[in-house]
Amino acid sequence: MAWFRKEKKRLTKQKRELPPDVWAKCDSCGEIIYREKLADNFFTCPKCDHHFRIGPDDYAQLLLDDGLEEEFDADLRSVDPLNFVGPTRYADRYEKAIRKNGRKEAVVTGSGRIDDLNVKFGVMDFGFIGGSMGSVVGEKIARVAERALDEENPLIIVSASGGARMMEGVLSLMQMVKTSAALGRLHKSSVPYISLLTHPTTGGVTASFAMLGDVIIAEPGALIGFAGPRVIEQTIRQELPEGFQRSEFLLEHGMVDMVVPRPELKPTISKLLQHMVG
Repeated sequence: MAWFRKEKKRLTKQKRELPPDVWAKCDSCGEIIYREKLADNFFTCPKCDHHFRIGPDDYAQLLLDDGLEEEFDADLRSVDPLNFVGPTRYADRYEKAIRKNGRKEAVVTGSGRIDDLNVKFGVMDFGFIGGSMGSVVGEKIARVAERALDEENPLIIVSASGGARMMEGVLSLMQMVKTSAALGRLHKSSVPYISLLTHPTTGGVTASFAMLGDVIIAEPGALIGFAGPRVIEQTIRQELPEGFQRSEFLLEHGMVDMVVPRPELKPTISKLLQHMVG
């Protein structure tokens, strides 16, 4: 007779949720990273160097001496010219994006300094309807380019976008012409423009202002292109090469000038600007 008997219990799997405010999981290698350590490492994975997506405020703090010192056109907001209705009404989706992001559009523009050099600055917010370029995004990009021209300040634009905002129809496509024309005037007057491409930069943004920089810099591993790889494969009925449309592939084929890890972005841009305005 057994005097001591331990009741056997079946082991059940328990899914542990990672507290989002304490830990982060790398999408590339699966490493679990303490968020404070991640922030200290410029939001790049210390194990595989994967670049986490960061927002406009983070890029402003990363690249400018004291962040964005003045914001331009913060109250501009899009309308719904087509009364567009898809899976959800465009007007409803737009208002939801405003509530979620605390800003009225998918780009933030303003002025700041890089190593005490005055610059005009624009940065896109992928979290706002996929960083899509509608009429107001194009208007704000054009206006910040005009300010850079008027004050002869170098212009830096950080792109992150899924492309044109087709809920606004042809008005969204017209922004490619508007932004390109404004940057053309900047180029004609020899005012420097540096374009920084982050993950992802696609569609109409790639087909316009993102690829018109005097110097085009890309973050490592960023997806950059017009149409997506799947669409291209289906169109040409061929298998695409490994790494197609990633920063390193584009650098190898002459589509971008530099691939620069995030910790080195500010000193690299500063050195370029000193050379360009010197």
